[in-house]
Amino acid sequence: MIAIIDYVAGNVKSVENAVQKLGFETIITSGFEEIRNAEKVIFPGVGEASTAMKYLKQKNLEKLIPTLKQPFLGICLGQQLLCDFSEEGATKCLGIFDLKVKEFPSTDIVPHMGWNNLQKLQGPLFEGISELDNFYFVHSYYCEVGEFTTSECDYILPFSATLQKDNFYGTQFHPEKSGDVGSKILENFLKLK
Repeated sequence: MIAIIDYVAGNVKSVENAVQKLGFETIITSGFEEIRNAEKVIFPGVGEASTAMKYLKQKNLEKLIPTLKQPFLGICLGQQLLCDFSEEGATKCLGIFDLKVKEFPSTDIVPHMGWNNLQKLQGPLFEGISELDNFYFVHSYYCEVGEFTTSECDYILPFSATLQKDNFYGTQFHPEKSGDVGSKILENFLKLK
C-alpha cells in the first residue's frame, strides 16, 4: 500500500490518480499507523509552509516522518518541508535535508510556473530520464543547492530540483502533472526497495 499523506495541502487527489494509473494501491491518510506501516509514502503539497507544519504538529506527524525507513517522496511543498527552515512564514521544518528554503528574488516573473528541464541528474529516480526532458514547476520558494541535491534547475538562479538523503527523496516539480516523464519518475520511485 502506498500512503499519500493528507495534510490539508492541495494536489492529493492528482497524486493518487497518477499512482493508481501506474497500478499501485493507495490510501490518503494522516493516520500515524497507516503511514508507519505503508510500503512507501508520498508527501504531496500545494500550500503554505507554516500552515502545513502546524497541521503536521497537530497530528504528531512532524515526529513520525523523520523516523520512517521506507522510501519517502516529498513533492513541491512536500520537498520544501523536508528541509531545515523555510523563509515562507519563517517556518522551522522537518530538518531531514540540512538546507534552507528561500524566496525567489522579487521580479515580475515569480512564481516559477511552467516547464523546465533539469541538469546534473543523479540517482535512481532518473532511470530512463534525460536532461532534455521537461517537468512542470509552480513555486515561489526554492530549496538551495547543497550536498543532497540530485538535480538542478536554473530559474533566476540555480536551485535543487530534486533531493535525496537515505530513503528520503524530494522533487520541486510536480511529477503527477509532468506527463509521461513525470509518470516515469513516480514509477522509478514506486519500484525502489
